[in-house]
Amino acid sequence: MLIGVISDTHDRLPLIDSALALFAERRVGTILHLGDLVAPFAAKRFLGLNVPLHVLYGNNDGERTGLKQVLPQIADGPVLREMGGRRLLLHHFVDWCPPELVAQADAVLTGHTHEVMNQVKGGKLFLNPGECCGWVTGRCTVAILDTAILSAEVCELDS
Repeated sequence: MLIGVISDTHDRLPLIDSALALFAERRVGTILHLGDLVAPFAAKRFLGLNVPLHVLYGNNDGERTGLKQVLPQIADGPVLREMGGRRLLLHHFVDWCPPELVAQADAVLTGHTHEVMNQVKGGKLFLNPGECCGWVTGRCTVAILDTAILSAEVCELDS
């Protein structure tokens, strides 16, 4: 199963659109947004997708009520989900992941730092797709996770 992984969009609508176009082109089976959508108007870009969307609150998602109205499935992390035969731990920041949940996961997917992380440690994949928005690092990135081989490809978006 291919999963589109995105984080830290921070209201940058053209990059959200680019990420969603890439995910559609690559035919991902689901999309994970790991936090910091920021505003409800940006969350609306995720409506009407042809695949399931799992989305978490981040530390900059201050308008939580408005976000919940647009995306009722939005949740606080940590969330442990089974997808594609793998246990995925989803949270906005890796340092906030409880060790007992990390121990249960095949992969830990987080955002927050705006820095890409794509490495295997102790037999677990740790993935941060970096920032979609490009505001901090200047790189606009998302990731595509392949659960069959538990590997991720980080993809650059045109800004």
